[in-house]
Amino acid sequence: MRRVIGFTTAIFLIMGILASAYGTEISCWFPPGWKSKPRQALAITKALSTETGITIKPRIAKSYPQILKSFDSPDQSLVYVGSFVQAIIKARSLGTALVQNINGKELYSGVLIYPKGGDPEAILKNNPEQIAFALGASSGESSAKAATGGKANMGTANHGSTCRAVSADKAKAGVVKNWWWEGKKDEFPELAMYRIPDVSIEKNPDNVLTASNTVPAEVQQKIAAAAIKVKDAFGAPEMVEFDQSRLEYPLGLMAKGKIDPMTYSW
Repeated sequence: MRRVIGFTTAIFLIMGILASAYGTEISCWFPPGWKSKPRQALAITKALSTETGITIKPRIAKSYPQILKSFDSPDQSLVYVGSFVQAIIKARSLGTALVQNINGKELYSGVLIYPKGGDPEAILKNNPEQIAFALGASSGESSAKAATGGKANMGTANHGSTCRAVSADKAKAGVVKNWWWEGKKDEFPELAMYRIPDVSIEKNPDNVLTASNTVPAEVQQKIAAAAIKVKDAFGAPEMVEFDQSRLEYPLGLMAKGKIDPMTYSW
């Protein structure tokens, strides 16, 4: 009888813990660039909340450090973001990547853009400090620094600012996201693109949903399953379980570019 009572008590305790976890409000963070698409952020969190029965609130970060601060706090958090922040979360053991949006552009690289008629190899060799890049981006900062042994030193707010710096001759060249360049190159007819050997490789994962360590494993599984089911809310042809090995490449770029993910700050 005591064993039965003990077992029953244990079951109720577990159920109580899970109920408490599910009743906790979870923040789902989106990067600062998502300030232009709050409706999509709301659609994602609403779909996840409906499917899981968990209250998941959208939060568009004012800065990337705000996301990392939340992941390093007692708060339960999710984040839907690309490889630079994901690599830092991985390096600092702050959370676990759950699922990824598979849309044909789920892996990306950094490519060099430079004035047409110029010599991209000569620029990389002779003017590494004058190469511009978007801060806190695998396709910008990590790739630029990896291509120059950490010497690239002209940080910008985004890829557009990088291109404008090159066009205005404020930078000798710049490094931008390959998919971004494909969509924007017609706006910069004076610039050309060069694939950097051993750097411009489409291996940086984008659009990954990650949970902080404070989110219980059972809840993480529930959210991952829900994300796969409500893929349309993410605008995803398919959402799949994340391949953890995909973070090795962005972490490798950081190492090559002398960026320490344990101490990095914007």
